Amino acid sequence: MGSKWRKAKLALGLNTCLYVPQTAEESSSPSPNRVVASRHSDAVSSSSLLSPTGVVSERRPTTPTPSSSGLKTGTKSSKRTCAICLTTMKPGHGHAIFTAECSHSFHFHCITSNVKHGNQICPVCRAKWKEVPFQNPASDLSRGIPRINPVNWPQDDAWMTVLRQIPPPRVDVSRPITSLFHTPESAIFDDDESLDNQPDISMNKASVEDQTSNNNCIGIIEVKTYPEVPAVKRSSSHDNFSVLIHLKAPLTSARQNGSRILVSQNSRASVDLVTILDVSGSMAGTKLALLKRAMGFVVQNLGPSDRLSVIAFSSTARRLFPLRRMTDTGRQQALQAVNSLVSNGGTNIAEALRKGTKVLVDRNSKNAVCSIILLSDGQDTYTVSSPSGIHPRTDNQSLLPISIRRNNAAGLHIPVHTFGFGADHDAALMHSISEVSGGTFSFIEAENVIQDAFAQCIGGLLSVVVQELNVTIECVHQSLQLGSIKAGSYKTSMMTDARMGSIDVGDLYAEEERDFLVTMNIPVDESSNVMSLVKVRCLYRDPITKEMVNLNEAGEVTIKRPEVVGQLLVSMEVDRQRNRLHAAETMAEARVAAENGDLAGAVSLLESCRRVLSETPSAQAGDRLCVALSAELKEMQERMGNRRAYEETGRAYVLSGLSSHSWQRATARGDSTDSTSLLQSYQTPSMVDMVTRSQTILLGNPSPRRTLSTVKSFPAKARPH
Repeated sequence: MGSKWRKAKLALGLNTCLYVPQTAEESSSPSPNRVVASRHSDAVSSSSLLSPTGVVSERRPTTPTPSSSGLKTGTKSSKRTCAICLTTMKPGHGHAIFTAECSHSFHFHCITSNVKHGNQICPVCRAKWKEVPFQNPASDLSRGIPRINPVNWPQDDAWMTVLRQIPPPRVDVSRPITSLFHTPESAIFDDDESLDNQPDISMNKASVEDQTSNNNCIGIIEVKTYPEVPAVKRSSSHDNFSVLIHLKAPLTSARQNGSRILVSQNSRASVDLVTILDVSGSMAGTKLALLKRAMGFVVQNLGPSDRLSVIAFSSTARRLFPLRRMTDTGRQQALQAVNSLVSNGGTNIAEALRKGTKVLVDRNSKNAVCSIILLSDGQDTYTVSSPSGIHPRTDNQSLLPISIRRNNAAGLHIPVHTFGFGADHDAALMHSISEVSGGTFSFIEAENVIQDAFAQCIGGLLSVVVQELNVTIECVHQSLQLGSIKAGSYKTSMMTDARMGSIDVGDLYAEEERDFLVTMNIPVDESSNVMSLVKVRCLYRDPITKEMVNLNEAGEVTIKRPEVVGQLLVSMEVDRQRNRLHAAETMAEARVAAENGDLAGAVSLLESCRRVLSETPSAQAGDRLCVALSAELKEMQERMGNRRAYEETGRAYVLSGLSSHSWQRATARGDSTDSTSLLQSYQTPSMVDMVTRSQTILLGNPSPRRTLSTVKSFPAKARPH
């Protein structure tokens, strides 16, 4: 059969390659064709294509990369998986299979979609192809219908490759951008896919009792309060007395029974996600390949009610597709679009942000949660500075559209979570964008952790259980006034009489914790044995029921006022949070010193803070958060050892740490996904689950050294006073 096919191919002069599977008769007796079949049945290990002359072509080696081990398919099952749509490739399932010169195989309709945008590089090994597949007008391969051939060639159970010779490349420096960015697109992005059976957001308020009895409710926020010391002598005053307010978001309904499974679609709020991806020339090679793989992970872990849109940018920005539900069809189309990306051109972050924002602002329907993920590995060459590098601008906030800035009057809350990729990105710019929008900044130092960084981020976004959270602190005793509210980057406000203050917290992920320190001056009080200091109230929206939850009696702080007070121990919980705030403030001061050229002064500040922390009660008791803070401060000292180290990784590492501590939310930085060196503060169980999934379902076996652990702000035995 094989010789007949070769003769027919030569007679017709077709540049086509077909693998003809064995019939029952052929399989019963060994033949040379059996060898061919065994070779072609293994898509990844196959190294040959039949050339137009009927001679087996020479195998082309792939180009090794520093992270090539992370891209290899180490199991037999992965060799039968299309690297574009991540679904199984098997003859007889109605889909033609394309095997490239480099031996990697794909569904024919997947690779033709990838190639039609001008991509002539293998998505797996980055090898340059001399022949690319094209869609034959006489076939309908996209629907799995085999080609109609004029001769009696087999039409099912076939590994089919239709090739077109790639002409020699012509260099045209005047056109650095691919045709993907020149096709027209709509002026208004109101073409988002509709949401089926999505309840409208209502402004109804519900009491705590109603929420507790509601089976659809995921629970209420846990509120604990801790005074600095349990008692103050009647005849004495106490200035700058600290009260800690500790909040913990409820479990998702999927975890109510204590299970550690990932949250299902029906038990969480759906997400509208826009990913803005840098495909400039500096992203070529391994970076782009790893980015595509990471985006594949994101696509596969979104549910059918979640919607995704992708913006690709270089010298200009382009929306690859509108907000689309991640059904099976939506996933496949999203994967094909992402894998069609090629790298070229400069870096225009401002236009990309405008376009990504426009997708969410113009949408017709809205999911409960929305966010933007921005990844870039370079400097903005069009807005912060001109393409020639002349006349640099220092107003980083100007890149972020006013409509999504956190404290604007428009009322939109669209956090931008930024990811700085490699040593050449603009860390200050990326941190500024995330800070102004209410997002986080992560530093991806090692290329192969990009997927874990994305996994941690979406692990949080897919577990939002609290929205629009506002915490109110009101003084109870008539002589009290609030001194300060220490809440990091969260917006705080205080009445003119200092009797009441509030914290605008916003969204919380499942089981996420927040700690805020409030200070006040305790006056002399001879009137009673107990003094009520403050009351805490919480108001927030349940993203699933869309109802407002009002916790009017969330917590009240009282202290004793005896005539005689013995030796009192400072609350371990309060001391721990003082250490966190002190460390964060020192990091910020050290960063300012480093930017001013005083690296020695920056290192000295960090060392002094470490020494002070080591002498605190919580550190001496072996508190895990204090251990993590000390290790982080030491790491920053090393990255500020000289100007080169600071410019390459130190600035990004410090800014990512500041982002994490100011928002009390996990960010990726350095080896933060590897618990062997730094414990993970602020990481939620949902984040841990998603990162673990990322590390275990990659192509190959999970790495035994990369396991995650969380640092809990409070041990289980801690009890409020």
